[in-house]
Amino acid sequence: MQDGSETHYRRFTAPHEDRGFLIEPPLEEVGRLVEENVARRTQDYRIGGRPLADLSRQAREELLAEARRWTSAYRPVDWASKNSDGLIFLAGHQPELFHPGVWFKNFALGALAQQHGATAVNLVIDSDTVKGTSLPVPGGSPGEPRVESIPFDAAGLQVPFEERKILDRRTFDAFGGRVAQRIGPLVGDLLIQKFWPMVVQRAAQTDRLGYCVAQARHQLEGQWGVRTLEVPQSRVCEGEAFRWFIAHLIAELPRFREAYNAAVHEYRQVHGIRNAAHPVPDLAADGPWLETPLWFWTAQQPERRRLMACYSSREVTLSDRVGLDMRVPLSPPGTTGRIAERLADWQRQGVKIRSRALLTTLWARLALGDLFVHGIGGAKYDQVTDELIRRFFHREPPDIMVLSATLLLPITRPAVDRDRPKTLRRQLRELTFHPEKFLESSPAARPLIAEKWRWIETPQTPENAYLRWSSLRRINESLQPLVAERRQAVLDLQSQTAQRMRKEKVLGRRDYAFCFYPEKNLREFFDQLLHKMT
Repeated sequence: MQDGSETHYRRFTAPHEDRGFLIEPPLEEVGRLVEENVARRTQDYRIGGRPLADLSRQAREELLAEARRWTSAYRPVDWASKNSDGLIFLAGHQPELFHPGVWFKNFALGALAQQHGATAVNLVIDSDTVKGTSLPVPGGSPGEPRVESIPFDAAGLQVPFEERKILDRRTFDAFGGRVAQRIGPLVGDLLIQKFWPMVVQRAAQTDRLGYCVAQARHQLEGQWGVRTLEVPQSRVCEGEAFRWFIAHLIAELPRFREAYNAAVHEYRQVHGIRNAAHPVPDLAADGPWLETPLWFWTAQQPERRRLMACYSSREVTLSDRVGLDMRVPLSPPGTTGRIAERLADWQRQGVKIRSRALLTTLWARLALGDLFVHGIGGAKYDQVTDELIRRFFHREPPDIMVLSATLLLPITRPAVDRDRPKTLRRQLRELTFHPEKFLESSPAARPLIAEKWRWIETPQTPENAYLRWSSLRRINESLQPLVAERRQAVLDLQSQTAQRMRKEKVLGRRDYAFCFYPEKNLREFFDQLLHKMT
């Protein structure tokens, strides 16, 4: 958005109402959108001297081969196409116990791919870190609901999902039973009673916390008829095509960093964001060292570190600046290829180089797929990626689809007027400072009201200011006994409303994990939404 216009920034809002949903653009536009994305991907453009179309073809072949290999380890993939020339639809999320609105995206991805003859691939974003090891779980009774945080594993170092092992098997294995016991008084027939044994079973095959959750969830989707492949983003990052791509970005890092930071700054300015960490931090500079859009770690030191680059007239040095360095000559042509070769050397030595958030979807949209299906959070931030593509690649970005939904727990909840607390606070203020509004028919109040109006109509001067203020305050206080009954009624309503709001806050949350719901409710809801998509 270099012209200063904000027309291409779209506002996405999660549906608040139960069983509400968001699908944008309208479904009838998907075919046209995909055709335009295919045309943009096949336009003449070179990355490190290679045509984007050729690099994309290789990347898609690697993606499908790795996705089939990964998925076939735990569910059949006989139906999945091996043809990288066909359409590929993508989505992605961290391997977490997300809420039903996020989960719906996976079902929609499969349905859209089936409608348009595409292969659906869901990226398991395992380069993100595990932020916590417990989940909010509702309990108590419908009349007195409460939320408790229940752990599914012991706390540990904040490392990427790719490296995060299950640390406490007893806590992990018991999680499903503890959740079912707590929610039982509120909701029956919980999916977690079926789902968590599947997770524990997968944990016997992989000790990675995120992978066993994601694989069990994907198995369940298969049982419900969803035809998608899955693959960790880490496997994508180890492909030859991706190495070539990031080698090109490293060779062009000064220009890429300028475009990246400009896109981020513009997003902050348009949306009035002052926090330097949102939507993502800038790519920093520390003297001659420039930050790349890549994470960097080893299995022996699994904490994510920034990969930095330092340029001289003859070479570029890549480093974590704590001991691991690599030097590559800068002598075009052939710089991109040499960097890619050295990155492959690092990979063989066990060094993990992974894309960060914006780069993950940039590569997915630019080279891997023909349609990327986002949730609301990803769609908001990926508009920075749109601008980055415009600024660095000088081309229009492929369009995305945005899907989300809201399903609340099937519990009778008190009706809540969300504006009522504000209204009641305003009434209490009026009773304090303007009690006469409620006493117009009270004979006992008439003399005081008349006196108050005389003071109101008396112009304020330096000489009478204090007397005027103190007299109005005295009159208001004198009228309080006459509105005491009304005040108590408002206070009672305020207390009742606060109690309803507390219950609604517990029972009306949309972010409870999908497995905390009855299977029947989930399937009916998803079937209803998918019917709208056919």
